[in-house]
Amino acid sequence: MNLGVTQTSEQSQALYLRTIPAIRERCSRVHKLAEQGRLEYFDYHPDKEDQVAEFCEGIIRRDFGSNFAGIPPHGRWRHLDAGLPRVEPLVAEWNAQPNPPDTKEICRRLVDLFLVSVLLDAGAGNDWTYSEATSGKSFARSEGLGVASVHMFKEGLFSGNKEQPFQVDAKGLSQLTSKKVGEAFQVTEKNPMVGLEGRTSLLVNLAQALKANPTFFGEEARPGRLIDFLDQQSRAENGKTKVHVSSLWYALIEGLAPIWPPRTSIGGFALGDVWQCNALALAGNEGTEALVPFHKLTGWITYSLMEPMERFLGWEFEGVEDMTGLPEYRNGGLLVDFGVLTLRPGKLPADAVSTEGLPRVPPSHPAIIEWRAMTVILLDRITAALRTRLNAPLSLTQVLESATWKGGREIAKQKRPHSGGPPIEIESDGTVF
Repeated sequence: MNLGVTQTSEQSQALYLRTIPAIRERCSRVHKLAEQGRLEYFDYHPDKEDQVAEFCEGIIRRDFGSNFAGIPPHGRWRHLDAGLPRVEPLVAEWNAQPNPPDTKEICRRLVDLFLVSVLLDAGAGNDWTYSEATSGKSFARSEGLGVASVHMFKEGLFSGNKEQPFQVDAKGLSQLTSKKVGEAFQVTEKNPMVGLEGRTSLLVNLAQALKANPTFFGEEARPGRLIDFLDQQSRAENGKTKVHVSSLWYALIEGLAPIWPPRTSIGGFALGDVWQCNALALAGNEGTEALVPFHKLTGWITYSLMEPMERFLGWEFEGVEDMTGLPEYRNGGLLVDFGVLTLRPGKLPADAVSTEGLPRVPPSHPAIIEWRAMTVILLDRITAALRTRLNAPLSLTQVLESATWKGGREIAKQKRPHSGGPPIEIESDGTVF
């Protein structure tokens, strides 16, 4: 994309669009246009937000009563433990070995697992499930992908070291193929998975990224070596180790940059999950000013990796309030299903529909860019409303976990009981949603 700016300006814009604050700032611009009725594909109905907040409040009270402090953060851990605990028993298994790993190595292994599991957590489609032999249970969607990733990890699928299966490294990842990954996910003609090739490509590309960035991933080329990088960035205060979330974000946004498919680039900088918003361009925002960053998977990884570091190392992360909600189809679907956002009639092509008659477009479609940008800001607004309703200082990540993501799934099941899918279907390539 040639945006007609100088190299210095290109570098500056690329760096800015990779930051956490850029997400909320650019999405706020889209929200402002929505308030003025100037979006291209959606109408915005802020009067419906109270209904969403009421629905989410009901889910929180149903599941947590008044124990709001007991709401866990939104992270991959929940999915890995779908149906029964798996993470803690895995740690207990390591600790029971004759020469157990120290706490940092335990955390490195969990970071290995959590990061690769998140990268596998794009939409799998409505028809895929994973059957767990040890429990006899079957799981679909994010939980199925999470449970499957635990077993793939335990079997050493991601490790290039036969003596140590419980790790993810460049050698192991570079040996993956769509066939191997498909077999591990139990993919067959009768159990199809959307985006299998894209998922596999992400992991193979991850191998190259790990090798290319020893500053973050060490000479072992392991995601878990992020622990050592962050330890160097930390500071001690009153006996606590404090790490700013921007250090983790920087390591992920820079270290994982090579893995994302070619999308928007500025001056040779591949930006990843950053897209042009036509509504911003039509409103007079020129060049890079019309770009909106989301970095959904980077945000999901960040939320997911913080939890094992906090629980096992006792680290405290600062600046987490700068993080945004995740612009994906559960959170966004909640808003569409309650009519906060409605697609303008006739804006999408007549043939852009699924077999169920739902709108169906690729993630690059400008309607999806608007939908995702609005989701980021509306999650902030719903969080503020819930804090007032519950008179509790809920964090955004607690709201994501206990209310909006879960709420998006529940309302989808009510409205579309056959599939339980979102109100707008995404032609997933396994790398965005």
